[in-house]
Order: sequence, then C-alpha cells, then structure tokens
Amino acid sequence: MARKNYTDEFRRQAVDLYRATPGATLRGIAADLGISRHTLNDWVRAQTATAGTAAATAGGASHPGRTGGPGRRRGLSPEDELAALRARVATLQTHNDELVAEQAKLVTEREILRQAPSISRGRRTGEPLPVRR
Repeated sequence: MARKNYTDEFRRQAVDLYRATPGATLRGIAADLGISRHTLNDWVRAQTATAGTAAATAGGASHPGRTGGPGRRRGLSPEDELAALRARVATLQTHNDELVAEQAKLVTEREILRQAPSISRGRRTGEPLPVRR
C-alpha cells in the first residue's frame, strides 16, 4: 500500500476534532476521516508533545484544541465546531443505518416465527398447540 501524505493543516484539524468531541474514540474519528487509528494516535501524541514543550516555554497551562473565544460552543473556533458537528452527524447516520438494518432483521425473524407453527416438528398444519395444566 502506498504511503499517503497529509498536510499539516489536515493533521491539526484531525487532532482538534478528536479532542473536541466528547466521548470520541481514536477508532471512530479515524474511521470518519478515512485514516488508520494508529496514524491518528501518532498525530495526537506528536501534537501533545509539541503543545507540552510550548506550554513549558510559555510558562502557562496548555489547552490544546481550544481557542477561548467567548460565546463559542466549548470554546471552539467556527471551523473546529463545524468539523465536530459533521463528525457527530456521520456518527448518528452510521448508528441510524445500523438500526434500520436491525429492524429489517427483526421483521424477517417475525415472519419466520409466524410461519413456525405450521412447520413445527411433529404437528400437522392447523392443529392447536398443546396446553399444559
């Protein structure tokens, strides 16, 4: 497989998206972006190391992925907020597709179970079920 080259901007946005999405997993964000989990993990580690050295030289606390703008959702820039919302929509669409597939499976199972009395072993069609007393 050919090695893919990603821009620094894409890498930064991917890490910001991961950090800004509550409950996000590396696997989930990487799948949404079409990259491997290990690649995203490497980027997160690299940016954390870079942010850690920058914070140490600045003498202040580091808040990676935060811009601190007043009135913004969780302090994100509009671009980061849009990216986070798009990732959330993609996650919800995937979940919805899974639910639709599960519903179709249940409908099929229900139809099979409706036909089960007529094909049950040892019984004739139309014969009532035995009642235990």
